[in-house]
Amino acid sequence: MGNSGLIGNFGPSMEKTYADSITSEAVNLLPTGSFPGEIVVVDRSELIADACAYLSECDVIGFDTETRPFTKGVMNKVSLLQLSSGERAFLFRLNRIALEKPLLQLLSSDRVVKAGVAIRDDIRVLRQLRHFTPGGFVELQNIAPEYGITDKSLRKLAAIVLGVRISKAQRLSNWEAKQLTPAQQL
Repeated sequence: MGNSGLIGNFGPSMEKTYADSITSEAVNLLPTGSFPGEIVVVDRSELIADACAYLSECDVIGFDTETRPFTKGVMNKVSLLQLSSGERAFLFRLNRIALEKPLLQLLSSDRVVKAGVAIRDDIRVLRQLRHFTPGGFVELQNIAPEYGITDKSLRKLAAIVLGVRISKAQRLSNWEAKQLTPAQQL
């Protein structure tokens, strides 16, 4: 789950300067960010191979998972795997499809960088569904200090680096619902 030597590709050589931190009040004043590209819901097995073929051609993709909110005494399995290029986001509904070979190959690939925040927990819950050897993952919280950024939450990193506020409104929604709402997809 290391960075496979990729931190140099994202490190200070990029010569961008950022604020070291941001207040919650300042974050709340920013415009809400949303994905500008195409969103593809992958909820049938026959869609997996094409989605993974597309993502395998990317150098860097975003990575995150979503799990149905915790209810007392019940540990829920991961419901959704989000993998995204700058133009296309794929929402793999793992409550409806299996973690099949093309996905496992992509998640194990050192060639495709998979960047995210708090990825250790996401990888752990995915490995509970099916074992794989993680490859090419980059933890953005580990890279932030190289740019002088001390805040490490996704919300604050997005505010500092992208100048947008990430809405948490859908975070506790039901990711196992029969249909994802447009708000959940965004």
